[in-house]
Amino acid sequence: MLRRRDDELARTSDSVAVEEPLEVRVNGQAIAVTMRTPAPGEDAELALGFLHGEGIATHSGVAQVRECRAPEGDGGLAEVELRGELDPAAGWQRQFYATSSCGICGKASIDAVRAAAEPVEDGPVVRSEVLDGLPDSLRGSQRVFERTGGLHAAGIFTSSGELLVLREDVGRHNAVDKVIGRALMRELVPLSRHVLLVSGRTSFEIVQKAVLAGIPILAAVSAPSSLAVRLAEAANMTLIGFLRPGGFNVYAGAERVELS
Repeated sequence: MLRRRDDELARTSDSVAVEEPLEVRVNGQAIAVTMRTPAPGEDAELALGFLHGEGIATHSGVAQVRECRAPEGDGGLAEVELRGELDPAAGWQRQFYATSSCGICGKASIDAVRAAAEPVEDGPVVRSEVLDGLPDSLRGSQRVFERTGGLHAAGIFTSSGELLVLREDVGRHNAVDKVIGRALMRELVPLSRHVLLVSGRTSFEIVQKAVLAGIPILAAVSAPSSLAVRLAEAANMTLIGFLRPGGFNVYAGAERVELS
């Protein structure tokens, strides 16, 4: 590669984040293809988190997940086998939209999530100084980001600020699926006493995944979308944006934040 610094050009090398396709299959049926950053064991996490968040399969219904890597650059496969005679569900989005007279709009999206999951539980209350420290904790644990600068991250924390799971990926949604998938493997779901932090902005889909995992507090270092705020309010979730050392915005559920 060529690098320009102070009007000087030099040939050098650089580390870039890996991006490859992953196909998710359930009982041999192709469910989805996503562009992700591969790492041993994380394709299984991503598949489990994705299937849980979409209402296609629960962790208790999964017998095994097999990872298959193609030659470098060609992607991989996560093959999920369900227990017994179970078949993959249609998924809450597809099933709801097929019968909704409203169609695919903001109200239908929120109603679909509310039909698929109960509102999250009320607790816990988190101190503002704990929230202040989460971004540095997340960034300090991003090993691949330090080399490439090209990955998003998601982390699950306790209400006292302890980092339990961190995953990186080129896709924000994939990073969230991975941490929730790992939590499912560790039988931590519902994550009713935990905080999810994401490194980018908060979309409707990320709030949706958090709701289905029972996460009461979702924080991000950037902004939420309007539909993300509406879903957080409807789901009894605390939604925090622009979380930086010394400040943040609370868009929903301020009762879970102890200001000091």
